[in-house]
Amino acid sequence: MRQQFQSKKLFFALSCSPLSFLSGSIRLASCTFIFASPTLHATPYTFEQAEQRVFDASYTLQSQRAMQQAADLEAEAIKGLGLPRVNINARAYAFHAETDVPLDQFKQGIEDQLSQRVSDRISELENAGVPSSALDGVQSGINNIIQDGVNQFPNYAHLELEDEVFRPTVSFSMPIYTGGLTSSAKEIAKIRANSSSFNQQQTEDAQRFQLITLYFDVQLQQQLLASSRNNLDAIQRHLDNALKLEQQGFISRGQRMQFEVARNNADRLYQSAQRQLQASQYQLQNLLHNMDTVEPSTPLFVNEKSSLNLNELMESYAGNSPLIQKLQNDTALAQQKVKVQQAAQKPKVFGFGEYALSDEENWIVGVMASYNLFSGIDKRKQVQAAQLQSQAAQLLTEQSKVELANVIYSSYQSMLGAQRSHQLLKDNMRAAEENLRIQTLSFREDMGTATDVIDAENNINALHAEIATNAYKYVMSLATLLQSHGSLDQFQNFIHAPDSDKIVTTVAGGTP
Repeated sequence: MRQQFQSKKLFFALSCSPLSFLSGSIRLASCTFIFASPTLHATPYTFEQAEQRVFDASYTLQSQRAMQQAADLEAEAIKGLGLPRVNINARAYAFHAETDVPLDQFKQGIEDQLSQRVSDRISELENAGVPSSALDGVQSGINNIIQDGVNQFPNYAHLELEDEVFRPTVSFSMPIYTGGLTSSAKEIAKIRANSSSFNQQQTEDAQRFQLITLYFDVQLQQQLLASSRNNLDAIQRHLDNALKLEQQGFISRGQRMQFEVARNNADRLYQSAQRQLQASQYQLQNLLHNMDTVEPSTPLFVNEKSSLNLNELMESYAGNSPLIQKLQNDTALAQQKVKVQQAAQKPKVFGFGEYALSDEENWIVGVMASYNLFSGIDKRKQVQAAQLQSQAAQLLTEQSKVELANVIYSSYQSMLGAQRSHQLLKDNMRAAEENLRIQTLSFREDMGTATDVIDAENNINALHAEIATNAYKYVMSLATLLQSHGSLDQFQNFIHAPDSDKIVTTVAGGTP
């Protein structure tokens, strides 16, 4: 049996016939409460429409999508890391330089060379038979002449250099060996892109879970408001009966006052239910970025049969959960950071070259190797720190698995409990409706009182509220279970499943 009780933002009109006395019993004619919605701008939303609205309008999701695109672009941008880097360079400059160049060595060198040549020539003449006594004077005179001539040069030369240069070149550099730094950088960019993807999935699930919480809370508050209204109406009828009984002298003023206190308490609870509904609608309206009042049209529901297997959920949640996948990704990132720190301890080898785009066509190519001997940083400790961070990430992942398993198990048991309670509440509702039917017939046959009928109606109202509350508990247990498992996107399938028992709001039966 499907429970049907409907509630809107309510205003009401009360119409009752006068009291009549039959065989000493007081019979109330039917009181009709007319409920209508005062909302002029209410926008109906199915759950699917609301979900699509959240995904389109959520600032958080838009921000996360932008971050995802940025991470993907960064990963794409460094795919060519390690290929030769080619630059076109242009240098234009002018310079002026002045300097004094010492000429002592230059003068001495000239003097020595000329004296040596004279000596060599004199030796040739001696070999040719010229007497050495005749040549000694000649050699001495020539050497004096050479010395005097060289001394004519200044001891210093003042030089001034000026020029304007434009030098275009093409240069390239290419890493030959980096100790694994290049491959680690590419892998880190890829891992960060994956992390951003998992963050987006987590954000989508968080937004979807928030929507489920607020959307069905509005449905619950509407039904609780209807129940509070019906309860207030029933107690008001009690008070009306008590007033008439007091006027007829059947009860005292104090007894009538007890009904008035009960009516005031019921009115207080009804007003509180109104405020709670307004607060829930406002939160849902903000989530959907809708200026109009949102009217959920997908009712609360309970799937009467469980299509989920606990053992299968426990076996598959680690591979489905975005949280676990992100933590595993963070562990992989920490492991790559260990490789980066290890690569920092290894030598680096680069190839380089440059070609001048000028008439001279000068060029240079070469290989450069570098190895840091000392930098003031303890690289061994940096490696150890990175290894500990990797270990911490692994331990955090395992702990998160344990906690998620606990949430899945408790949510699953809570969901089953809500399903069983729903069946029992339906049985109770059938009994309460039968009791109302019996009390109504007894009243009509002067074998019962209006109070018995009103109490039977109140019991049904209370059951309506309990069924709605239990259905909300089921919905939230199911949503928590699916979110922990990483399959919250399948929530809509449970709404439209063949065994989905919809809890549609309606006003409880009228008073005879």
